[in-house]
Amino acid sequence: MSAKVLFKDVLHRLGEFRDARQGNVAIIFALAILPIIGFIGAAVDYTRVINARSSMQAALDSTALMISKDVGGLSADQVTQKAQSYFNALYNHPEVSDITVSAAYAANGGSGSTVVVNGSGAMATNFMKVAGYPNLNFGVGSTVTWGNTRLRVALALDNTGSMASAGKMSALQSAAKSLIDQLKTAAKNDGDVYISIIPFAKDVNVGTTNVNADWLRWDLWEGDNGSCSKKKKKTKSDCLDAGETWTPDNHNTWNGCVTDRDQNYDTLSTTPTSNTTRFPAEQFDSCPTQIMPLTYDWTALKNKVDAMSPAGNTNQAIGMAWGWLSLLQQSPLNAPAEDSNYKYNKVVILLSDGDNTENRFSTSDTAIDARQKLLCDNAKAAGIQIYTIQVNTDGSANSSVMSYCASGSSNYFSTTSANGIATAFDSIGTALSKLRVAK
Repeated sequence: MSAKVLFKDVLHRLGEFRDARQGNVAIIFALAILPIIGFIGAAVDYTRVINARSSMQAALDSTALMISKDVGGLSADQVTQKAQSYFNALYNHPEVSDITVSAAYAANGGSGSTVVVNGSGAMATNFMKVAGYPNLNFGVGSTVTWGNTRLRVALALDNTGSMASAGKMSALQSAAKSLIDQLKTAAKNDGDVYISIIPFAKDVNVGTTNVNADWLRWDLWEGDNGSCSKKKKKTKSDCLDAGETWTPDNHNTWNGCVTDRDQNYDTLSTTPTSNTTRFPAEQFDSCPTQIMPLTYDWTALKNKVDAMSPAGNTNQAIGMAWGWLSLLQQSPLNAPAEDSNYKYNKVVILLSDGDNTENRFSTSDTAIDARQKLLCDNAKAAGIQIYTIQVNTDGSANSSVMSYCASGSSNYFSTTSANGIATAFDSIGTALSKLRVAK
């Protein structure tokens, strides 16, 4: 082979090597695989730690709440021992090592009594140890303050006829009673938590014992309940138009129901002092169970829930309105006086299983929804926190007015089964209980 041919062959071989790509890919992949595995491994390790840390936070929150209920008279060592005992029963993560729990109690010095519980632990890494991190340490804390915050909750519960289907009423009763027990646990002393029960349909039932209350008006009731000298006339207006005499029935025959106030008082919390601001009595045939004003008689509250029975059409707004009114220190329900040394969190939980169908003024769901939106806007502007639960067992669309009324997206719950009622109430109860957890 001549030198010229040899030279050309060498150049050809070098060109082939230059143009080859297989080796480059292999080399690049080999160089990149280690950091890729490292990043994936770090994500796995961090995910495990985040899960363990979140569980520890929940366990410490519950521990702090439980400690706050029996901390009186305990020494500092006993407080920590109890905290450790409660925590051990709640936290089950054997992969976490070097767990420490400490607790401290500070008596009320003017801004409330406080229990502070701190916890820490470590988790062995599976991948990051290659990079020199054999363990990841983490710590969390929980503070419960009481004696300066109190909770008042109104349960406005749909008692309409549709609640009789798909097991909704029994599911509601069970879930509501569980919520009552949950909130009872959040109360350290009597009066820390008050609850009212507002069963509603088209009307609410304020009780026949209020027949002589000055916040009632009787003109609508008397127009429909009485007798005409001309027997065929069934209402006052028809009777008087016929030139006959109308004799109203005795108020003692009233069944306790009231309907919506005059507009716009149906969307406000105005104290009833005049005929337009008073509550119109009505003889609604499907009058729901009588409302129960704020109380911490836990047995009476659960008995009231058990007494609920489904009947009648839906007027969510009247339930919301009376839930709001039950939280106020004014007529007609006169909530217990508030102590200026405390902060009060006021909450309405509104549950319904269908669209609005009837109020005093309309049978149009659009018109009733519009009134309800105004009402919810006014309640939220007054500092009321609203939770709403929409139960759609019939496959209907979510209620826009119910989601609108909630104080935020996390305050709105929608379920397509009766069982979902319990889940919603449990979530709300946990959130309300944590109003006593400062951080």
